[in-house]
Formats: sequence, structure tokens, C-alpha cells
Amino acid sequence: GSGEPKCPLMVKVLDVVQGIPAVNVGVKVFKKAADENWEPFASGKTSEFGELHGLTTDEKLVEGIYKVELDTKSYWKSLGFSPFHEYAEVVTAESGHRHYTIMALLSPCTYSTTALISGPKECGAPASVDLQDEGQDFV
Repeated sequence: GSGEPKCPLMVKVLDVVQGIPAVNVGVKVFKKAADENWEPFASGKTSEFGELHGLTTDEKLVEGIYKVELDTKSYWKSLGFSPFHEYAEVVTAESGHRHYTIMALLSPCTYSTTALISGPKECGAPASVDLQDEGQDFV
């Protein structure tokens, strides 16, 4: 291996009311224990890009059931909204060393989540895609 840390779990949150990344959204990750209780696993806040990297490593994200909880109530209250949900959550089973990107679209009364699942990736922001017009006409 390269010796660089792996980042198997990344969270990205978008504010669909303003059409911008949701900044400073609290994120908590829990792992389901053998006794069926949720144990704290990791936490952090989204960046200016609405992203949270470095929540865990390949070595720590072992097989099991995990819950990602987004503190949507605090986010919307800080913007002057009265949100319907206390939080948004995603519960998923980890069964192999893969990279998970959990994405959430938020509004004060609804949320939608999706996940991208791929092989392990390095921590850090995803590579940008440079879309250039190569002389093609678009209709």
C-alpha cells in the first residue's frame, strides 16, 4: 500500500432551498452493537463544501450495521426556519472494504438521501471534472 490513510466514508449535504452546500451540519455515525444498542462511532461537521471526510479508516470500518445521523434541526434553525425533522438518518450494512459516499438533499420539511458505493479511495475532496466544449454543437 501507499501508506496513505483511506477514507471509506464521506458525507455530502446540499441545501436545496438555497441551492448551495449545507455548511456546518453536524454528523454523527453510530455502530450497532451485539446488544442491538447504537454505539457512537464517529462525528464531525460538514465543510464549506458541504462535505465531511476522514470520519473513519478502512481498518476501523469493519463489517456491521451503521447509522449516519445528520443534525438537520440545528442547521435549519440557524437559518431561521422551523424544521419538521429532528434529524435525517441513513442506516446501512457494511460487508466489505468499499468507499461509501452518503449524499443528502435537505429542505426544512423533507430530505432525500442516496449513496455511491465504490472501491476504496484516498481521503480528500473528489477530483474535479473539467467539462470543456470541444467544438461540439449542443442542441
